[in-house]
Amino acid sequence: MKIAVVILNWNGKALLERFLPAIITHTTNATIYVADNASTDDSIRFCETVYSNQVHIIKNATNGGYAGGYNEALKKIQADIYILLNSDVEVTENWLQSIIKIFKEDTTVAAVQPKIRDLKRPTHFEYAGAAGGYIDALGYPFCRGRIFDYCEEDTGQYDDDTSILWASGACLAIRSTVFWEVNGFDEDYFAHQEEIDLCWRIKNKGYHIMACGQSTVYHLGGATLSAASPKKTFYNFRNSLLTVVKNAPSKRYFLIVILRLILDGIAGVKFFAEAKPKHTFAIIRAHFSFYSLLPRFLNKRKQLQQKPEYAVYSSIIYAYFFKKIKTYTSLLEKR
Repeated sequence: MKIAVVILNWNGKALLERFLPAIITHTTNATIYVADNASTDDSIRFCETVYSNQVHIIKNATNGGYAGGYNEALKKIQADIYILLNSDVEVTENWLQSIIKIFKEDTTVAAVQPKIRDLKRPTHFEYAGAAGGYIDALGYPFCRGRIFDYCEEDTGQYDDDTSILWASGACLAIRSTVFWEVNGFDEDYFAHQEEIDLCWRIKNKGYHIMACGQSTVYHLGGATLSAASPKKTFYNFRNSLLTVVKNAPSKRYFLIVILRLILDGIAGVKFFAEAKPKHTFAIIRAHFSFYSLLPRFLNKRKQLQQKPEYAVYSSIIYAYFFKKIKTYTSLLEKR
């Protein structure tokens, strides 16, 4: 089985200097690639100078974001399994073995993610994926180990291998054949939540997606866009709506979108009350961008297969804000 670890880079020399050594040390039986998104710093020269014999460089002509950048780079890589790894992820010893074992034991598994801990708070899960992702009935994503902004301490409660709906793009292992079968990432997303769309399409094809509890990596987070960035708010709100339009079950998606637009409005008012007007206007811009892309995504929807079952919980908003449920385990106990 041929494995390719692919690190997408954009002006990330400092991150490559910090995290590449561990990747090289702890990654055996795999080829390491740095896919550069038209960087203007000297990160590529750094790789070519310091790691010329250990890292292969792929140079994209433009910055296509996460989605476009990976789509372009992966066309040039021959491998059975792609490991898409953020440039701000610190890997650990034997991080790949358990992931590859899952692929070898079950050919219906299309994608796998490890446990993702917070590099700034290593005992706790990290926001972007934690121990595997799910979606509620309104299409809101949440994770084992992370609901909204609350991240649990990792005490071994998610050390199992289990089926999930979506795997984090921070460290996403995926069969190359399946990646191209579903036409890769949707480049209209540019950044944020494109892995949820990808995984939802994969699940609707009948494949399985797994969380691997015996593999752990540490994610710095916010290296490209911090949580405080209105641009991040824009992409998260817009892309979440687009994902619902594209993939949600036929009988419910229109109602879900209407409810989500109302809830987005409430979130905008909340941001304004918290003296964060830039985030309020980011939501407004996200909605206008959503409307402009809606005809295109409705057309994409017609070309895809949707399945009725996808949600593991009715409303994560109600559970978190009204029932004060903050952990995935408690969520299952009280549903």
